[in-house]
Amino acid sequence: MTPARLARLAAVAVACLAGCGERAPEGATVLLASKLYVAPDAPPIEDAAVVFVGGSIVAAGRAEAVASRGAKRLPACDGGVVTAGFQNSHVHFIEPRFADAETKSAAELSAAMADMLNRRGFTTVVDTASSLANTVALRARVERGEVPGPRILTAGNALFPRDGIPVYLNDLPPDFLAGLQQPATVEEALEDVKANLDGGADATKLFLMTPQGDGRYAFMQADIALAAADETHRRGLPVLAHPTDVEGVKLAIEAGVDVLVHTTLGEGPTAWDPALIEQMRAKDMALIPTLKLFPYELKREQLPPAVVEGGTADAVGQLGAYAKAGGQVLFGTDVGYMHDDDPTEEYRLMARVLSPMQILESLTTAPAARWKQAERRGRVEAGKDADLVVLDGDPSADVANFAAVRCTLRAGRPIYPLDLAR
Repeated sequence: MTPARLARLAAVAVACLAGCGERAPEGATVLLASKLYVAPDAPPIEDAAVVFVGGSIVAAGRAEAVASRGAKRLPACDGGVVTAGFQNSHVHFIEPRFADAETKSAAELSAAMADMLNRRGFTTVVDTASSLANTVALRARVERGEVPGPRILTAGNALFPRDGIPVYLNDLPPDFLAGLQQPATVEEALEDVKANLDGGADATKLFLMTPQGDGRYAFMQADIALAAADETHRRGLPVLAHPTDVEGVKLAIEAGVDVLVHTTLGEGPTAWDPALIEQMRAKDMALIPTLKLFPYELKREQLPPAVVEGGTADAVGQLGAYAKAGGQVLFGTDVGYMHDDDPTEEYRLMARVLSPMQILESLTTAPAARWKQAERRGRVEAGKDADLVVLDGDPSADVANFAAVRCTLRAGRPIYPLDLAR
């Protein structure tokens, strides 16, 4: 922030302490912003204020026009660039730091949640496969206020092809692998889906095509995938799918999948042709590109830099083609599977083909709409939940600033930094 802007904001803060605008509602808190992004499709507001009461926003706009006199302050969070809270639509709670969530100390879980999610601005996350019982226990402790954290939506126990556990999961604990569901019949698949959703899952996750090593792949039977999707849709919930490559995308289209949780990687270039993209668009599919995953995996295999960049460029091209065609994009990093919590590289890769406001859309309004929660979150305006992110820099100037998080508030309560959450 320039000295002039800093001085201006300081003047606004002093004025508000003395009586900025009309008196705030009882129990209100005011957050002052050097710039406020109400939503990706709205012009930003300079020298703004957001007032919230009891977890809901009551006013947002130019600071001098917002009734904030007498409101409580969060001075550690004032002065940054404010947006709606972010959603990471692809995470996993499968690392040891989240194990035994029902009994692990709140301090340990709070530190893990802060490192992986809260300090990154995430106020909602989608766990795209985990141990359902453990994730539900973690969610319960977050909702009780024992562990500061984001809203957790979970796909719980995923479905895999028969004898089709992918080779990249071989490092997970044997007892976890033994419990993974690999239905052999439609009846088994329906039983698995019903148990998962009845147990608290918010979606169904299908691994449609999985690498087995030595160039071999396992495929989920089309009738099993369709039956699982139909049962999930019958309950008004979405179906997520891991496609692996273009053949997996085609299986997802046939099954009526709602969200692809990855772009694809295969032998040689893997461009999505216009016909495939049109089929995805016709099915109203959302795409979570998880671009950072590709250099992460290819480097682990110690492949040459040219191969790493080629595979990454293919994935970036798929994202660009789908976004250009009007396809919905949701931000996600596969963190929890990847042991690198920092989302900066994901933002930089997305910025090769998306504008900063398109990235903000993938973090805010698009996931709120996809999960049918647009009436309560995704925008900074009266009546919405006070899910807010305070950034140290403007993402329109540098998309890496999406990762420069100063404060994260969920329903008006700070969840990062942890000293504010206590």
